[in-house]
Amino acid sequence: MNIRLVAAVAAIALVAVALGVTLSGKRGDGVRIGFVTTLTTASAAIGIDMRDGFDLAVEHMGGTMAGLPVTVFYEDDGLDPEIGRQKTERLVQRDGVQFISGYIWSNVLLASVHAAVEQGVFVIGANAGPSQLAGEGCLAGFFSTSWQNDQTPMAMGEVLNRRGVDNLYLLAPNYAAGRNMVAGIERTYRGAIAGTDMTQWPGQLDFSVELAKVRAANPGAVWVFYPGNHGTKFFTQYAQAGLLGVIPLYSTFSVDALNLPVIGPLVEGLLLTQHWSPDLDNAANRRFVDGFRARTGRTPSFYAAQAYDAAMLIRSAVEATGGDLDDKDALRRALEAADFESNRGDFAFNNNHFPIQDFYLREVVRTEDGGFGTRVVDKVYTAHRDPYAGQCAMTP
Repeated sequence: MNIRLVAAVAAIALVAVALGVTLSGKRGDGVRIGFVTTLTTASAAIGIDMRDGFDLAVEHMGGTMAGLPVTVFYEDDGLDPEIGRQKTERLVQRDGVQFISGYIWSNVLLASVHAAVEQGVFVIGANAGPSQLAGEGCLAGFFSTSWQNDQTPMAMGEVLNRRGVDNLYLLAPNYAAGRNMVAGIERTYRGAIAGTDMTQWPGQLDFSVELAKVRAANPGAVWVFYPGNHGTKFFTQYAQAGLLGVIPLYSTFSVDALNLPVIGPLVEGLLLTQHWSPDLDNAANRRFVDGFRARTGRTPSFYAAQAYDAAMLIRSAVEATGGDLDDKDALRRALEAADFESNRGDFAFNNNHFPIQDFYLREVVRTEDGGFGTRVVDKVYTAHRDPYAGQCAMTP
């Protein structure tokens, strides 16, 4: 287990990391937060970015919430839903956490969330946004600081309509998030679907068969959802297949600050949609991006931005209740109020505890230092609400 202990000493955050041992603190000591993410496998870069974003937030708050010391327990799900559930149970039963955040993958979150909320532990999802938790299966104890899975591809569908793309091939992995992403783009895109391939997850990294089908179909454009290392592999193989620059390519959650150093030359000019960007001009975002770069030497990804907001949301609730971690109703109401400055700007929760937020069109560009980054081109949605909230019985 990978444990980071963050404690305030004379208003200065002291960070101690212990590997492979159990934290000596007792249950109920201060604010105890679990964080389940992927810290091994080829997708570890995502989990590390999320961890670094969360750590930065705790550092920015001086290691305390409402005067209480903050302890963060990091657990590695190994990209496996069963392991994620086991780690969640451990955080609840052994470590006595009051909150759990993280969860990159929708299938891991779905396998884990009930093990926490049924024990009175709040789950603050910092990435995955499966439809099952947004509609009829919404939970009073679950909140998201990211998005509902359908929303970002819905924005891309609108972009494709505006650009006159009338024939589209879809590619995504066959798991909960992939199916939501395809459903999202199909909700808004008005052209013809030339073909849809749902590939094996997470084992498939060879897309030669699918790319041969794309070549045969010769669509007006291709849209893909391949997060993390899968995106890197896909773009590389797309270029090797001779399709780059021949069939236009659009993506959702397949290009980010983590893989741009590798695939930047292949995807310069590529368009993507997202709710956040490093160049959003608000005070909270400037502090986050500058702090992250100073702390890590990297430009943060949206994964880190969402994790940072998750920590700030938790602090807002703890401070609103004066540090009373036993009053679950008051904590829930405070979480619903979302009284914190988000790095994406305006932030509010819908009745299903998913954000109501703006979505932007972004473009991959060369940066002044010769690397690659993204910039906001246009706003696609303002204060967008996910399509499942009406099925959720919770009231605002």
